[in-house]
Amino acid sequence: MAQDGKGGDGQRTEEAEAGLRPDAIGFLEALVIGLNSTSPAYSLAAVIGPIVAVAGIYAPGVMLASFVPMLLIAAAFYYLNKVDQDCGTTFSWVTRAMGPWAGWLGGWAITMTGVLVIGSLADVAVRFGLLAVGLDGLAADEPVRQTLAVLVILAMTAVCVIGTEMSARVQDVLILAQVFFLLAFAVVALYRVYAGTSTLDAIEPSVDWLNPFGAGGAALTGGLLLGVFIYWGWESAVNLTEEVEDSATAPGKAGIWSTVVLLVTYLSVGFAVVGYAGTTFLAQNAGQEEAIFAVLAHEVMGGWDWMVLLAVSTSALASTQTTIIPASRTALSMARRHALPHGLARIHHRFRTPDVSTWWVAVIAIGWYLAVNQISDNALLDSLTALSLLIAFYYALTGLACAVYYRRHLLESPRNFLLIGLGPVVGAGLLAWLLVESVNDMSQPGNSAGGVAWLGISPPLLIGTGIAVVGVLIMCFWRVRDGRFWQERRGVADPALVPGRHRRSP
Repeated sequence: MAQDGKGGDGQRTEEAEAGLRPDAIGFLEALVIGLNSTSPAYSLAAVIGPIVAVAGIYAPGVMLASFVPMLLIAAAFYYLNKVDQDCGTTFSWVTRAMGPWAGWLGGWAITMTGVLVIGSLADVAVRFGLLAVGLDGLAADEPVRQTLAVLVILAMTAVCVIGTEMSARVQDVLILAQVFFLLAFAVVALYRVYAGTSTLDAIEPSVDWLNPFGAGGAALTGGLLLGVFIYWGWESAVNLTEEVEDSATAPGKAGIWSTVVLLVTYLSVGFAVVGYAGTTFLAQNAGQEEAIFAVLAHEVMGGWDWMVLLAVSTSALASTQTTIIPASRTALSMARRHALPHGLARIHHRFRTPDVSTWWVAVIAIGWYLAVNQISDNALLDSLTALSLLIAFYYALTGLACAVYYRRHLLESPRNFLLIGLGPVVGAGLLAWLLVESVNDMSQPGNSAGGVAWLGISPPLLIGTGIAVVGVLIMCFWRVRDGRFWQERRGVADPALVPGRHRRSP
């Protein structure tokens, strides 16, 4: 299939404005952005308690098991990026492999995950930042915290618009601070466990904790539903593919290595937290981030607890910025192929970034954040729970698209069959299973942050299905309004781009 200079299929129109800045960042910067997009410290704070509540001491094993579908899907991202270096990633690839209808829905899911989570991340960044400097009263003041969170979103959006290079520099600083604080916490906690100076019910770590089946099948299922969340976001590196050096391979490699680095980080901190605090404390405080990375930070670090609080704050701050990237780049990709209003495809003439789509993502995210906070104290948490539906959907769609797109080459070698066929399909199957399990779990009205129901339905399920329905309605409306995108046809991989083959000479 003929490709244009951006890895497209020749059917998208050229931008009147300058395109995204090529070679703006390198592999390491892309890796850092992929890591920060997952918000490791915040993800651990939010999830370690609930995972321990269902899996006990085998929480590290559940986090290890959650890594498997992520690695398989990361491989799909790598191989699909090799044939199409489009910042729309899943949207563009699924359109190529499975047609415009499926591609549009994949793009919608990516964009809406950003809208749902950006406000929460900014809120956490503000709250833990205030706690780190001893301003506990302001951290508990909702009007003050929400105002500061909005300002954080606006500031991080401005950084994204000013340029990819500046975004990368900010991310470098934030990841260094975050990793340093997390490792310091883990080292001190493990030292105190083995020294017998833990102030809680310490348990000496064991390699048996890595057994994901140790707590039983039901516990593994529940833990996996939570575990997928802590890895989500690594693909932001691939959304920058048009702006990364060696765009055909570097972004995909950054995505894969992001998942590996995250695994090491999560297992290290997971062993430290479970070993120091024991399962009772963590299970009793499940869902209370402050209890784990505020109270526990004080227990482990004493007067240096501000380091851990600052790690969570910088983690959420970094992710606030990087979560804007995939949503805005996907909207840009959809708009320049006429799947959304073409105004969203505008590239700033000086900064060479998608300024219109970036600001639109920020404005909608702010509106969502303020609106759900007015509904109830738990509505924001319920919207985050609904994220698992969208995440599982577009990850699974990407894995399936990889096998479909390369379908004529799967039997050419064992490597092809495993890496671009079986692996992505297994990853997609696992995530589809988790999606079904999530829907089943959320179908119970009491399974929400506040144990309440909206219209007789669990709020997370209502939010997730509501977003899906709105997406289908917008898609159908735009299909009638402008049908050019729906004229695109599915394709198969160019043999010259199949793994293990060498490109043919021109």
